[in-house]
Amino acid sequence: MQNPLPMVSHTGGPPGSPAGLWAADSQIHLDGFRAMIISCQSFDLPLRDPFTIARGTTTIQPTLIVRVEHEGLVGWGEATTNPYYGVTLQSMQRALASIAPRLASAPLDNPAEIWAELDGELSQCRFAQCALDCALWDIYAQMHGVPLWKLWGFDADDPRPPTCYTIGLDRPERMIDKMQARPGWPVYKIKVGADGGIDLVRRLRQATDAVFRVDANCSWSPPAILPLAEQLAELGVELIEQPLEADQYEAMRAVKGKSRLPLMADESCQVEADVDRCIEAFDAINIKLVKCGGITPARRMITRAKQNGLQVMVGCMTESSIGIAAGVHLLPLLDYADLDGALLLAEDLADGLVWDRGVCRLPQRPGLGIQPRNEVLERFSACSALG
Repeated sequence: MQNPLPMVSHTGGPPGSPAGLWAADSQIHLDGFRAMIISCQSFDLPLRDPFTIARGTTTIQPTLIVRVEHEGLVGWGEATTNPYYGVTLQSMQRALASIAPRLASAPLDNPAEIWAELDGELSQCRFAQCALDCALWDIYAQMHGVPLWKLWGFDADDPRPPTCYTIGLDRPERMIDKMQARPGWPVYKIKVGADGGIDLVRRLRQATDAVFRVDANCSWSPPAILPLAEQLAELGVELIEQPLEADQYEAMRAVKGKSRLPLMADESCQVEADVDRCIEAFDAINIKLVKCGGITPARRMITRAKQNGLQVMVGCMTESSIGIAAGVHLLPLLDYADLDGALLLAEDLADGLVWDRGVCRLPQRPGLGIQPRNEVLERFSACSALG
């Protein structure tokens, strides 16, 4: 990939887009090239219910939607803000603006090659890197006229794990109400705090026979893991996610193989190098595309994990279906899925994903298979709200 030499001219929004909606934070066209045009816009996504984990509560999730246009095709990506990982809208916008001139002249022969070429600039903002990578894979599959899963050689009837539906910390009766709002869902992820949530899970168990997973979000102490695992197993819990702080690999190695329940890394497995750190410390890993930088590194992480006996989940933040769709195409490779982010929103930003008792149908449209809702984008658009 060569740095661009021609004159650069800034353009407005794409033809047919609502006025002001795609005010380009980084939208560049190079004269004489079939340029890739990148634009991004932020949105505030209200949640259906306040969402509480051990670290705090969220009611509105800021997110960045990325749009890439190339040779008449449009690809979409998304990444949310996240204070735990130090990610803001401004940091993502700056990262994307910094690579826009180089991206503009890049041939889209393989999204993985572009990922590698831009990794030097984007490695400090994996969330932005993810949104761009997903948009490029969206276009790339559209160029081949097939859904992304089919481009990778999967079959429509390949087994796919159901996604869990996450129940944030709340009063037990409110958590039961949230479960009952999704009747018949096969798996619920229960957020718990430092106390381990035994009484809470016992109360929730009275309301459903569904499988439970417990997510401590780094809130437990090492001595608590084994006794809590023993009690949670008796309550029909399938696994425990991220019991300790992210850097506590040594403490996790001391309990792996002794716990009655599988132990899954989330905050301890952020990027590709973390997979090897988790091999001796965990039984499974939760790969989030925004943490690792997108579809491209996630596929490598899945391969590396399975080669070393780790089970694999792909998880999510509270993204709209624009962000969730990328993970859906990886479902045939997974042991577990946590792709419920868009289901937690008061209103989605896109159509195209269909859920049947927790299992997402593989999209049939080329690319990621999603269609952004213009009327929803307008309603949530920061620009529209301010203008």
